[in-house]
Order: sequence, then structure tokens, then C-alpha cells
Amino acid sequence: MRRCGTIMREGTETTMAENAGADFVLAAYREVGRWHVDNLPTRYADDLNTIVAAVRQLSSDSGALGLISVDEDFFILIRFTGAGIKYLLSDVTASTEWPLAEAVMEELGLPLPDDDERVQPAGDLSILADLGVDSVALAAICDDLDTYPEDMLGDLADRLGFGDQYELAIESVLS
Repeated sequence: MRRCGTIMREGTETTMAENAGADFVLAAYREVGRWHVDNLPTRYADDLNTIVAAVRQLSSDSGALGLISVDEDFFILIRFTGAGIKYLLSDVTASTEWPLAEAVMEELGLPLPDDDERVQPAGDLSILADLGVDSVALAAICDDLDTYPEDMLGDLADRLGFGDQYELAIESVLS
């Protein structure tokens, strides 16, 4: 049973804050044809709804992106398009260990994977297609198991045209 911000497991309640492990939470959006990248507090990773609310406030004509890296293990993309929200989880197996990834799977309406499930993305691989990153390219990025999520998201930021802003945001978070 899941309540907003809380996971119930075998009769014990665990808050997401105890397990969030976020490396960073960023929001990227365009204003007047120019990309902006804002750092959001890593505590926002305690609850998917908190991230969604924060990124929604920055949504512009082309939407806004939430970029979350967790424990140098996986990333989550959130994209606002019009009235809709799209999600991408870079590693479906993360949902068995990380409450934030589990919350994304719930939003996607997908069951948690079996223990023998292989690493693969979950969600909308065409999440960035209209911005120039097609589903094949995004799948290839997610499939590179030797690359850290920070670098995967950096590759996406470069392809989308906000690589420099992304690097500045990451430097301020990780320094």
C-alpha cells in the first residue's frame, strides 16, 4: 500500500526521505527561445508529487523537464506537455529498491519487475522526440550500463541544447 510520500512494506512504514538518495534534482525549461536549468532541493526527491509540482510551476510553451539522478544508479525524466505529464525511468529494476522509482512505476501503471528482470527503461521513450531526441537514441543512452546517470542526462542536455547550463547546475550541486 502506498500513500503520498510514504511506502508501506510488510507492516513497517518507510518514508521516501530515508531512501531517496538523490544526487540532484533539476528543472529545465525554455523562455523566449532560451533554455534555463534550475537546481531544486534534493529533498524534493522524497516525494514524486513534490517534484512534479515544482517542475509544473516552471512549465513554458514547450513544457518543462524534471531531471533526477539517484544514487549514481538511475535517472528519472519528467516532461510536461500541455496538460499531460510523461515519465521515463532509466532502469525498471530500480523500482524494487527505491521508493521514488516505485512511485514512477505506479504513475506509469506498470507492475514492479521480477527479481530476474533485466535492466531496461520504463515509460515513454519518445518523451523528447519533438525536441530532437528520438526513442532509439534515448533507449541507447539508457542501455549504456557503464555510464553514470549524471553523464546520461548530460548527453541528453547536450542533444537538447542546454548542455552548458546543465554542467553549471551540476557543478553547483556536486561541489
